[in-house]
Amino acid sequence: MNIAIVGATGNVGRKTLEVLEKKGLTLGNLYLVASSKSAGKKIHFQGKDIVVSELENFDFSKVKIAFFAAGGKISEKFAEKAAKHCLVIDNSSFFRMDPDVPLIVPQVNSDALNNVKKNIIANPNCSTAQLVIALKPLHDLFVIKRIVVSTYQSVSGAGKASMDELIKQTKLALDGKDIKSENFTKPIAFNAIPHIDVFSEDGYTKEELKMRNETKKILDDKIDLTATCVRLPISVSHSESVNIQFEKNFSLEQIKKALNSFDGCKVIDERIDGGYSTPLEAEGKDETFISRIREDKTIKNGLNLWIVSDNLLRGAALNAVEIAETLIKNNFYGK
Repeated sequence: MNIAIVGATGNVGRKTLEVLEKKGLTLGNLYLVASSKSAGKKIHFQGKDIVVSELENFDFSKVKIAFFAAGGKISEKFAEKAAKHCLVIDNSSFFRMDPDVPLIVPQVNSDALNNVKKNIIANPNCSTAQLVIALKPLHDLFVIKRIVVSTYQSVSGAGKASMDELIKQTKLALDGKDIKSENFTKPIAFNAIPHIDVFSEDGYTKEELKMRNETKKILDDKIDLTATCVRLPISVSHSESVNIQFEKNFSLEQIKKALNSFDGCKVIDERIDGGYSTPLEAEGKDETFISRIREDKTIKNGLNLWIVSDNLLRGAALNAVEIAETLIKNNFYGK
């Protein structure tokens, strides 16, 4: 099978390559595609160097699947053109709320792949992806009414330039020098910024609204969700403090068993020093880690969780590749 990765030189594109190599999938030709400034570069994959092709002139009829990992503007301009020739799996936010485009986390709602109308499948927001994979087994058992989530998101979610800026600002701060922010609204080094993406009229940011709307689309439209999204000076992995209210009674033993037995989840929950997962430990791991599992005794059927996952993997590259695997396993039943 011939595959293309659009945005192959960026964070998510390179991580997609890593996932493909790690899984050892049998590929025909792999085409790495990027903007004109990256065209001609060579990227090493499975023992050989692949020359990056220019997106503007790339012939998508040569491939069966195209992973788009280059941002919303590129997807807006090129994804539907590509979808005339191949199946597009898009990592951007551009198509996520399109009613004719399924928004997929394979472990949660792979059945929606039966309804691919535009030959495009959307990958959810990185924070949403790790959230719904932990919510799914609990919702199936106890029915979620309401969620309050606060996120603590790494700078890698904002791209490579933001990762580089964190390193630069940290050095400047340690040297006692002035910091001028380029990719953030305020200094990110040794700071926390409660602002990701643009503000809407009601005071929520676009990132917060994505979490609400995408969770409803993927899991259940009846779920109420409110979010506060915060950027932290962490390179990779997003963390989430999640408060859930269920319709039904539960026990903590039932919660832990349901999570541990669900594909993609791993419970690390010891009530001792260090008996929980942190962003550093989640980096480079495929699983979504769930810790600090405890009852919220201020509301009926309330639960608190701490969820951590590598945003570049679970929230982007790994989820996209798992979508492709699901389609291949089912002989492209969504196409």
